[in-house]
Amino acid sequence: MTYSEFTLTTAMKKFGLTLDEQSDIFSPVMERQPSPLLVDILEVNAPLAFALNTEKARSEFVISPLLTEIYRSRKGKIKLFSGNVFNVDSSLGLAGFFDFLFAHSLSQTAIEAPVLAVVEAKKENIPGGYGQCVATMVAAQRFNSDNNEPIDAIFGAVTTGDVWKFLSLKGSNIYIDRETYYLDRIERLLGVLWRVTE
Repeated sequence: MTYSEFTLTTAMKKFGLTLDEQSDIFSPVMERQPSPLLVDILEVNAPLAFALNTEKARSEFVISPLLTEIYRSRKGKIKLFSGNVFNVDSSLGLAGFFDFLFAHSLSQTAIEAPVLAVVEAKKENIPGGYGQCVATMVAAQRFNSDNNEPIDAIFGAVTTGDVWKFLSLKGSNIYIDRETYYLDRIERLLGVLWRVTE
């Protein structure tokens, strides 16, 4: 089993998690203005990504520039990884690839604890990505603990590029933010992405 094989139900059951879908995880959130560079990139990339309408196009042309904006703004305090293998415990299905991951790694060549957040890209059906995201968040939590770098909350996001849902894992509790964030309100979206990488 790998991350992508988990549904939300199987992840909750396998890892003994409880679910809360009524929390405002990021309320209030301080908005962040996009850089002129990001505005220019998305002006060209977003229509292209949504016209092509594949997970890969949305990931490359919209999601990656947004996450890179946060990476650049953090000025070396975090590292951004894309498409890496993240095998934490294959006996539990905590193995496979992630789409994007933020960590406080010192090196850009190796993922080091603590892992802060994971982002899963989806073409459509955001709820269908919750299981994979939750499993990867559990792996990040265990990875941090195994490396003596536990943190209070691991964050996750499932996104189509234009629609974003955020999750938080605290202990054995999964919170799915009841608010949905949108690319056309980019200031709020960037504010949340900034918060998850603190």
